[in-house]
Amino acid sequence: MNIGDAARASGVSAKMIRHYERSGLIRTSSRTQAGYRQYRERDVHLLRFVRRARDLGFSLDQIGQLLSLWDDPGRASADVKRLAEAHIADLDARIAALTEMRTTLEALAQACHGDHRPDCPILQGIADAP
Repeated sequence: MNIGDAARASGVSAKMIRHYERSGLIRTSSRTQAGYRQYRERDVHLLRFVRRARDLGFSLDQIGQLLSLWDDPGRASADVKRLAEAHIADLDARIAALTEMRTTLEALAQACHGDHRPDCPILQGIADAP
């Protein structure tokens, strides 16, 4: 199948497929004599794996590690779990930071009268931040 067919079947855009090939995340596809990329069902399955890992927030480097583990029949599941748990810890840290940002912004918005006066606690709070 060509890159458009692979993109539709995997849910990964043709642009991202080319990017993943250039970055070495996935192998470069075979080509027809005319130079068109050709993909097999296994390639589509791999692209779906990458898409799902991206949906879960894994970085390209982490996805590369996951793909290496996936391709290694002698892998230890503990290695996969360790990678997933490290990602969970990173997500927890990001959630905490976003929650703190939301709480701060919510307090600033509540302090603002939102009327015709020029004084604005939101702008003042941002300006006064360390």
